[in-house]
Amino acid sequence: MADDGAITRNVLAEQVREFLLAGIFSGRYPPDTRIVETRVAREVGTSQAPVREALRGLEAMGIVEILPFRGARVRRLSVEELVEAYEVRASLETLGARIGVPGMTDQDLAEIEALHDLVQAAGEAGDRPGLAAHDAALHARILALAGNPTLERVWRSLEPSGRTYITLVSPNADTRWSAGLHPPILEALRRRDAQGVEAALRRHFELASDHLASGLREGSPPR
Repeated sequence: MADDGAITRNVLAEQVREFLLAGIFSGRYPPDTRIVETRVAREVGTSQAPVREALRGLEAMGIVEILPFRGARVRRLSVEELVEAYEVRASLETLGARIGVPGMTDQDLAEIEALHDLVQAAGEAGDRPGLAAHDAALHARILALAGNPTLERVWRSLEPSGRTYITLVSPNADTRWSAGLHPPILEALRRRDAQGVEAALRRHFELASDHLASGLREGSPPR
């Protein structure tokens, strides 16, 4: 019989993890900021155990670092880590497109188009947190076409790196430029062209990685 207490703790830990991720992506917890377990537990109205478990999950994702006798802090991701994450994401998403695009329905396309519109609106408005969230949702929806839970699970372990870059690492980034990377992907999806989607995704990540690396090394991304 399932341990109801363990299930409840796991659910609470997942909720706390999402709460902390939202705080990190919004800039409430900038890089190098300490995350105090007792304070978070008070804010979410739970004990420290789910908070501790949530922090371990974030440590496994590479988002926080837990140091002996010093607690948890938000990691400052290196250029190399972020570029590597983009390279792996490109491989995962092109594989997902190869599997999923041939079976894409009109309803799937309509949902992707709606998310694409949100990305463009956030880019025009200069809404960096909104752009990061909608960008993640758009890529997740395209990946979901493959219907492969293992692929999605691996992808989700890397997805926060992209949002971290957009929201925190590059405060001077041009949101319109970032949003403008997506129309070629959508056009290929409208044609039901799996190879075209793969190529557009590959180009998307090549441009994003170059932009990321040059921007972080020079102080602000080129426009």
